[in-house]
Amino acid sequence: MTSIKTPSTERPTPPDSTPTAALHGGTNDLRALVLNNLRQSGIYVALVVIVALFAVLTDGVLLSPGNITNIVLQYSYILVLAIGMVILIIGGHIDLSVGSVVALTGAVSAVLVIQQGHPWWIGVVAALVVGVAVGAWHGFWVAYAGIPAFIVTLAGMLLFRGLTLRVLDNISLSPFPSEYQQVAAGFLNGLLGGEGFDAFTLLIGAIAVAGYAVSGFRTRVARIRYQQPVESFPLFVARVVLVGAVLMYFAWQLAHARGLPIVLIILAVLVLVYGLLTRRTVFGRQVYAIGGNLSAAALSGVKVRTVNFWMFVNMGFLAAVAGVIYSSRSNGAQPAAGNMFELDAIAAAFIGGAAVTGGVGTVVGAMVGGLIMAVMSNGMQLMGIDQSTQSVVKGLVLLVAVAFDVYNKRRAGTAR
Repeated sequence: MTSIKTPSTERPTPPDSTPTAALHGGTNDLRALVLNNLRQSGIYVALVVIVALFAVLTDGVLLSPGNITNIVLQYSYILVLAIGMVILIIGGHIDLSVGSVVALTGAVSAVLVIQQGHPWWIGVVAALVVGVAVGAWHGFWVAYAGIPAFIVTLAGMLLFRGLTLRVLDNISLSPFPSEYQQVAAGFLNGLLGGEGFDAFTLLIGAIAVAGYAVSGFRTRVARIRYQQPVESFPLFVARVVLVGAVLMYFAWQLAHARGLPIVLIILAVLVLVYGLLTRRTVFGRQVYAIGGNLSAAALSGVKVRTVNFWMFVNMGFLAAVAGVIYSSRSNGAQPAAGNMFELDAIAAAFIGGAAVTGGVGTVVGAMVGGLIMAVMSNGMQLMGIDQSTQSVVKGLVLLVAVAFDVYNKRRAGTAR
């Protein structure tokens, strides 16, 4: 009798979970753990090495309180874009239009607030509405018309750049009112006092360290409960202590500069929300399923079109958030705003561990990838390296990151 194989309906394992193929072999478990976490762990090591390198090359200027604050302010909008981009890449898509959407949303906000005199929050809301509408436009053509995302967003890059020129009438608009500027240039300080430093910033840093430790411990306990291999407890403690020390150093430097940037609070909220969305919700698991195996996801009951549509709506929303932050930071709107932002966001996602084939990646990884790009850019600027050389270095780093991902996949396949 011929047996009929039915497609598996099991949900895919998120990329930060370790496969349990070798539960009873300690050596095999350790090997699987190392192979599956090498890519993610490697970017943390890379970030530390790059920070240390540029700290030496810039005689410590890179890690000065003022410069660390500048890094946060200058690259926050790229990190916001990287959150949406990594979700699209996990789902097997890409968006080449985000730079143009950043420009368009900033332009709409500027026309309403600067040119027509509406309150600053009207400009923010209008920018977000435009971003969501752009995302829905892309989502329709990709999800329901079946056109590849590369083509749809390439067309969108041209379309929305042209609309930006129309909205601004080929001129720049500035300045925004002070309330609007506070979105990207404002700080929270003096709330808890402090002698020569901001105690509130240190408190927020301590809360962040405690949250990271609790989250890591809960994840470790869950993996043990499901008989998944985990790192040794001393190694886990060492990792938490190291990350905690880095976070507290970062908070200490901010506390001795101008306090806690408002844009950093916005970014932290987005990271927490989207970290939970991708790891703990049905929608997040469905995104991984679609990117990992589209056919299996469809056969398992995933509404592929709906999920794809909302992935692009989400990208449009985050592009609008980035547009508000960028226009606030630059205190105006320019026709050329957002140029090449999509490449920085894509690079952050891939350097942070996303796979070119989809199905793999994390929000935190994209943030680390974005920080690597930010530190390299800032460090080279401090050293006076010209823009052309900076582009060469960024391109090589992106190429190495993708090549490392391909190498890991081949090695993992050989190991099986």
